[in-house]
Amino acid sequence: MAANKPSRSLLSLLQKRFLLTFSAALSPPTAQLPTSRSSSSSSSFTVHFLVNSCGLTSKSALSVSKKFQIRENNLQNPQSVLQFLKAHDFSETHISKLIEKRPKILLRRIEDNLKAKFDFFIENGFAGQLLPQLILSNPVILERALDSHIKPSLLYFKSILGTSEKVIAASKRSVFLLTCDWNSIVLPNVDFLIKEGVPVDRVAKLFLFHPQVVQRKHDRMVYAVNTVKDLGLEPEVSIFIYALTTMMQSSESTLKKKVEVLKSLGWTEEEIFRAFKQDPAILRFSEEKIRGVMDFLVNTVGLRPQTIIANPLFLHYSINKRLRPRYNVLKALESKKLFDEGMSIGSALKMSEKKFMKNYVSKYVHSVPGILDTYKGIIKPIKMDT
Repeated sequence: MAANKPSRSLLSLLQKRFLLTFSAALSPPTAQLPTSRSSSSSSSFTVHFLVNSCGLTSKSALSVSKKFQIRENNLQNPQSVLQFLKAHDFSETHISKLIEKRPKILLRRIEDNLKAKFDFFIENGFAGQLLPQLILSNPVILERALDSHIKPSLLYFKSILGTSEKVIAASKRSVFLLTCDWNSIVLPNVDFLIKEGVPVDRVAKLFLFHPQVVQRKHDRMVYAVNTVKDLGLEPEVSIFIYALTTMMQSSESTLKKKVEVLKSLGWTEEEIFRAFKQDPAILRFSEEKIRGVMDFLVNTVGLRPQTIIANPLFLHYSINKRLRPRYNVLKALESKKLFDEGMSIGSALKMSEKKFMKNYVSKYVHSVPGILDTYKGIIKPIKMDT
C-alpha cells in the first residue's frame, strides 16, 4: 500500500494542474484586451502626431512609434517643446530631423532642462541658424548635463577652433565629438601635440578637418607621433599633421600592407618613406587604386616609374575622370603634330584644369573637331592620322 502512495500523489497533482490549465483556457482573456487596444491606440496616435505636428514621413513616424509613445491625454509638453524649438529658429525641416533622431526631446521639461541649455548656446555664439545646426550635428548633446559636460566641453572646443562655425563644422565631421569624454580623451591628446611642438594653429586645423584623430586613445596618439618623428618629420613642419592623420586613421597591419604593395610595384623602402614624407596620403589609398594608377601611367601613358615615385601626387588622380581624358586629348594632338613628343606629358597630366583647358583643349577646338567631346568623354578618342 505504501508503495502506491507516490503514484496516487503524482496522479492527484497532474489532475489538479490539468483542471487549473483547463479552467484558465476557458476563461476569457479580458485582462489582456484593454492593454492591447490601448497600446495600438497609443501607437496610432503617436504616428498621427509625428506626421502632422512634427513633419515626419509616415514611414519614419511608424518606425519611431515602435520605441516611443505619445499619449493623447498628455500633449501639453510635446506641444510646448515644438513651440520652443520654433521660437529658437528651428524650421520644420530642422524639427522633423531632430524628432526623428531623438524623439524623447518632446518629453523634456523646458524650464528645468532645455531653456538653460539653449540660453548657454546662444550666449556663447550659437545664435540664429547656428543653434539648430549645432544641435542637429549631434542631438545627444541635449541629454548631457549642462554644468558638468556641455559648458566645459563646448568652451574648450571653441577655445581651440576659434569660432562657433568651426565647432559646428568639426562636429559634423565627427558625430561623437560633442558628447565624447573630452576631458580624458581630447584634452590629453591636444595637450600632448602642443607639448611636442605642433603649432597651435595646426592643432586647430587637425581638430577641424580630422576631429576623429584627437578622439583616439592617448597611447595610440603617442605611438603615432613618435613613429612620424622617427621617419624624420618634425612636429613644427606643416606636413607633420597630415602624416600623423595617416598613422592615426590606419592600423599598423594596413600600413605595412600598403608598403608591400608599393614594393611589389618596384618602389624601394627608402623611396616609399621619402614619398610619404612628401605626401603622406599615398599610404591611405586602396591597393586597387595604387595598382590601377601605376599600371595606367607606366603601361599606357609610358611614364617611367621613377617619375611617379618622384611625384606621388599622381596617385591622387582618377584614371577615368582625369588621366585617361587628358591622355586621349594629348594623343589626338600628337597625331595632328600639335603635341611634340619631347614635351612633358607628365606635366600636362598634373597641371590645373583651367590651364589644361586653355593650352590643350580650347586652343584646338576649331582645328581638331571633336576634341572637346573627347575630353569630356562624350565620344571615343579621336582616331589618329596614319
